[in-house]
Amino acid sequence: MRFLHTADWHLGRLFHARSLLEDQAHLLDQFVELVRNERPDAVLIAGDVYDRAVPPPEAVALLDNVLARIVVDAGVPVVMIAGNHDSAQRLEFGARLMRAQGLHVAGRTLPEASCVSLHDAHGEVRVYALPYAEPAVVRDAVGTDMPSHEAALRAQLDAIRAVHPAGVRAVVVGHAFVVGGAASESERPLSVGGSGAVAAELFAGFDLVALGHLHRPQTLGGGRIHYAGSLLKYSLSECAHQKSVSRIELDADGTVAITPLTLQPLRDVRVLEGELAQLLTAGADDPRRDDYIHARLTDTGALLDPMARLRQVYPNALAIERTVLARSGMASEAGRKLRQLGTGELFASFFREVADAELDPDQRAALDQVLAGIAASERESA
Repeated sequence: MRFLHTADWHLGRLFHARSLLEDQAHLLDQFVELVRNERPDAVLIAGDVYDRAVPPPEAVALLDNVLARIVVDAGVPVVMIAGNHDSAQRLEFGARLMRAQGLHVAGRTLPEASCVSLHDAHGEVRVYALPYAEPAVVRDAVGTDMPSHEAALRAQLDAIRAVHPAGVRAVVVGHAFVVGGAASESERPLSVGGSGAVAAELFAGFDLVALGHLHRPQTLGGGRIHYAGSLLKYSLSECAHQKSVSRIELDADGTVAITPLTLQPLRDVRVLEGELAQLLTAGADDPRRDDYIHARLTDTGALLDPMARLRQVYPNALAIERTVLARSGMASEAGRKLRQLGTGELFASFFREVADAELDPDQRAALDQVLAGIAASERESA
């Protein structure tokens, strides 16, 4: 059985205050053409379809257009789940009506995982759709306390194993951070104040685990656990990534073969380094001058309005970094580490300086609860 696996489209995302919808639409046109050429048995979309819980109308229209071209025009079924950026209820709107057309959307966490039954020449394959859910949401669905993401996911997977028929190939579509995976700067943490990571061993017994959340394409768990990666480069830490979607072949015995299929972005994300004059000269003849550019300027003297001058040749220049400042100590290692800390760690450090004491467990729990509430509010209103 053949799948096309993709995830983390983040439709409606802004990059340095610039909308990426045009870039996303450009890649999704290629993806639809890929679906037509590859003729997979199903497309698996593993969460973070939108970038925020309330997406802009243009992002909703883009998703509607892409899914219609895949499911209705090409006749290929889609299994799509909600990620931590999505609103489960909004993404799932009309799911029961669309199921008959071949669009299977799992947004909310239910007592029983959504299951899509597919068939090939070797028999049945069951695809279980597990949308992202906070432990408290899983607790409400199954009626058992869930102290962590790992406990919540374990309970869901155990429930699937309990009803899955022997000898039938099993696929899980999920959204999680598996221990050992390589993260990027553009991924929103799955947990506030604790670890959202889960062990690869939780997925034992499943032939294929198609995941979203980590933006770098990668395979774990002996080749069974796979992240397709994000649609685009959404941070400078992803400059070296080769973005792709994944063709996955599932054999009769459950053996998995994964092939990356690259897409060509409308604009790449690049870091250029050198003196401003050198970059301006090179940019005049650069065939990729419309790329998103982060410039590291090595000039030691004063510069007059360098961003405006850079944008004369690189119109999508996003930011400028002065390397001389780093060498002079103005951007210290301590400062760099400080910028990498999360809000909870920053507050704990502030509390330590002011009160000359560490946050006790009750104070830390209260802080985590407040931060989780803020994060939930931002997902709704960002």
